Amino acid sequence: MRSSKIYSILEHFDKYEQNRFRKYLSSPYFNKDENLIQLFEVLLSDITSKKRQELEKIDIWRKLNLTKKYDDVRFRKYCSDLLKLLEGFLSQQIYESNPLHQATYLMDAVSKKKMEKLYNSTMKTARRLSSQQVHKPASYYYYQYEIEKNFYDLLDFEKKRGVRTNMEEIANNLDYFYLAEKLRMYCAVLVQQYFASQEYKLLFIDEILSHIKEINLDEVPPVAIYYQIFLTITQKNEEEHYYKLKELLDQYSLTFPQQEALSLYYFAINYCIQRINLGNQKFSEEFFKIYSDLVDKEIIFVNNELSPWDFKNIIVNALRLGKFEWTEDFIKKYNQKLPEESRENAVTYNLAQLYFYQKKYDDVIQQLSNVEYDDVSYNLNSKTMLIATYYEIDEIIPLYSLFDSFNAYLNRNRKIPEDRKKYYKNLIRYTKKMTKMTPGDTKALERLKNEISATPNIVNINWLREKIAELE
Repeated sequence: MRSSKIYSILEHFDKYEQNRFRKYLSSPYFNKDENLIQLFEVLLSDITSKKRQELEKIDIWRKLNLTKKYDDVRFRKYCSDLLKLLEGFLSQQIYESNPLHQATYLMDAVSKKKMEKLYNSTMKTARRLSSQQVHKPASYYYYQYEIEKNFYDLLDFEKKRGVRTNMEEIANNLDYFYLAEKLRMYCAVLVQQYFASQEYKLLFIDEILSHIKEINLDEVPPVAIYYQIFLTITQKNEEEHYYKLKELLDQYSLTFPQQEALSLYYFAINYCIQRINLGNQKFSEEFFKIYSDLVDKEIIFVNNELSPWDFKNIIVNALRLGKFEWTEDFIKKYNQKLPEESRENAVTYNLAQLYFYQKKYDDVIQQLSNVEYDDVSYNLNSKTMLIATYYEIDEIIPLYSLFDSFNAYLNRNRKIPEDRKKYYKNLIRYTKKMTKMTPGDTKALERLKNEISATPNIVNINWLREKIAELE
């Protein structure tokens, strides 16, 4: 049973949802079979129990207090019926969370039933709810289109040929929705093509881009923002596109649902990373400003949690800008926002990073030397930092011991792709060579620099170059 769809859905329910579904099941409008209520309670009891035992179908059957002998066909029918009710409940939850959608369905029902006395009130309700909407992504314009279309049907404009109708509002809202969604999908395609060779044919995309170029749709945020994202992707060297995107995000980001707003900012973040990788260091400050904005607006806290990877990215960038005090305050202030299961690793590793930049190398070793992370990325990054730390304080014996243990870890770990292993083995190789260099040996150092330059994919390559420069 624990591998069933029912069980997997119920495992995701919090106490509030459990109680809501219990009321849903108890409503005769949705369910008339008392056995399904009992089946839900039996499954929920097992899910919430601290001492789980093997859950067999026949055991559940007995707990249902049925007088009949176990019937597998009947039991599977109970499970199927309960699953349908669970799916209906999930749909109902989404429906109830969107009052604008409810209003459009009500208008549709009133129109089909010709309930003329309700025409004005339903239309007023729809317009009031529309004006109260905080979030206005592409779907907002689709709901506006539905409202205007239902209004058209309510007043039977089809038969009133001599009256000016709301046909323009219907068409415009549909166009805004279509343009925004088409641009969003096209931007996603362009990003995917950057990482993998995938071909997609999106109808009318050239015509759409040509049309938007000729008109000003800044008053329609999803169209304006996704078009600006398109420009930053396709015209990377034109930095004004990035600054216009940033301006639009400053102005409109809070009018998008949180998850979509965050994805919009990630486009800007990725642009900054690309510019930084090309040596344009002013975008390090831009990177910091964007993440700071995400934190200040609380967009980055999805379900009130901060992703460990965003936590790390923010800290790395701040440290590179020399914002040590800010970083320490950030870790103290927001570490409790990290998911509980990854909090300890994230805090330990990022504190070590802070100490490394502050040149508190003993503190770095204390943080990292006795930690063996389950997460491969943390493990690789912590060992990389320890290599640099031991080198900085000239601890050759532990450094060489780390070379050996790190190599062994790379060789035995099958989760790490072979190409990625080479990055770290190159770091080990060239750090080992540096330990054998004599300061001031110009020819040997020049050979090492050339060798590093000719070797693709070396982890921590900027640190290696800095250390070679110090030996010259």
